[in-house]
Amino acid sequence: MDDLADIGDDIHPLFHGAPTGTEFRKLRKRLVREVREAIDHYGMIERGARWLVCLSGGKDSYTLLAVLHELQWRGLLPVDLLACNLDQGQPNFPATVLPEFLSRMGVTHRIEYQDTYSVVMDKIGPGKTMCSLCSRLRRGNLYRIAREEGCSAVVLGHHRDDILETFFMNLFHGGRLATMPPKLLNEEGDLFVYRPLAFVAEADCDRFARAMNYPIIPCDLCGSQEGLQRQQVKQLLDGWEARSPGRRQVMFRALMNARPSHLLDPSIFDFAGLMRGAAPETGTISENLRNLREAH
Repeated sequence: MDDLADIGDDIHPLFHGAPTGTEFRKLRKRLVREVREAIDHYGMIERGARWLVCLSGGKDSYTLLAVLHELQWRGLLPVDLLACNLDQGQPNFPATVLPEFLSRMGVTHRIEYQDTYSVVMDKIGPGKTMCSLCSRLRRGNLYRIAREEGCSAVVLGHHRDDILETFFMNLFHGGRLATMPPKLLNEEGDLFVYRPLAFVAEADCDRFARAMNYPIIPCDLCGSQEGLQRQQVKQLLDGWEARSPGRRQVMFRALMNARPSHLLDPSIFDFAGLMRGAAPETGTISENLRNLREAH
């Protein structure tokens, strides 16, 4: 990462006014390094591709936008970036904030209005969580916009803590070991979904966006956030982290170190084929899946 050693100078309008203190310089360098590592580790770059960078106006998407432009500026991200905000018609959504910000920063962007909020309110009963349906409608519109704009990838601002929370939600409520992957191919097979903040802690996104004084738009405009399962999981993880600092990172590393032979899923490990006297198979999931296919 020697080419990131000089981070600190303002090199893009998104960083104009950045604090000059040592702590912020370390934070900024860490964010850029972790995003670049995720991009490289999961093979996100297709040279000459165009990415639709989804901007909600929250701390995470502002951080994502700034770091991607930093990498692009430095020649480390050879793709075209198009920022996109989907205004879903939520009550009191400040519709002028993002267009004015993006124009002032010189960021190429598209603002799309689709009143999915009314659709959700019509389908979901009073007092029930609307986030799942809202998310599906948002994702469908973002896929459509990406295709219209000639983009090969939809880029989202989910960070390390989102990924951990989703894992535990699936574990506690979904009955499966799964989470948000850093790189995903959509069901139609024509678009990638990338999460370059996969290695970034939520607290770092918060510190960065606050230090940069970005115009944060709250995520609870619809009033549907209280009492969510995700909030309960978040509180659980917060408690673990408070009692044992660094616990989140340890758990996240576990998601990158799966051992199929020590789980219970015969579709990814050939338990029936185990023979006494033979060396046990302890390969990666991809290797074990390949062996299973060859055996059958």
